[in-house]
Amino acid sequence: MILGLTGGMGGGKSTAARFFEDIGYRRIDSDEIVRDHLLTNPEVVELIRQRLPDVIDEQNWVQRSILARHVFANDETRGWLEGLLHPRLYSYWRETLATAPNASWVVEVPLLFEKGLENWFDFIVCVATSSPHQLARLKERGISQTLAEQRISKQLPLAQKIEKADFVLTNDGTPRTLRLQVARLARILADRG
Repeated sequence: MILGLTGGMGGGKSTAARFFEDIGYRRIDSDEIVRDHLLTNPEVVELIRQRLPDVIDEQNWVQRSILARHVFANDETRGWLEGLLHPRLYSYWRETLATAPNASWVVEVPLLFEKGLENWFDFIVCVATSSPHQLARLKERGISQTLAEQRISKQLPLAQKIEKADFVLTNDGTPRTLRLQVARLARILADRG
């Protein structure tokens, strides 16, 4: 079984994914793959340097905060970067999922609906949180409210993600409350499997 886990920025996707992992799911973190594998790939770094030279530092590292400023300020640049990274990300998913085809997987996909990826997954789970909780979590990560709102505006509204998802986890309470919801959902899914 492959779960697609989505939701808004700062909504708690990674926390929920770790809770699934704690109960035996294998986890794929798309943001981590982009950060640790794709943005360190020499070919990708060179292509970014050609388009956005100020993003690459003297050590040949992608400065993600500068990249984010470019991407969220310019839809054309965001589209270009997604065109560069997403096919590589999907290849990584395919290779990783093939390592254990009979396992239960949870794949964190921030732009699941935006990119029409519904057919990749047996079930889609949306982690939902209220706007004040979301903005507070992003502030804890050092993201200003203005930047957070700019990034959130580039995603499908949470209400639409909730409507399209097969299951919704509400993350306005404590981590324990979210963990209990994950455990309950895992039991429901095991009964369906």
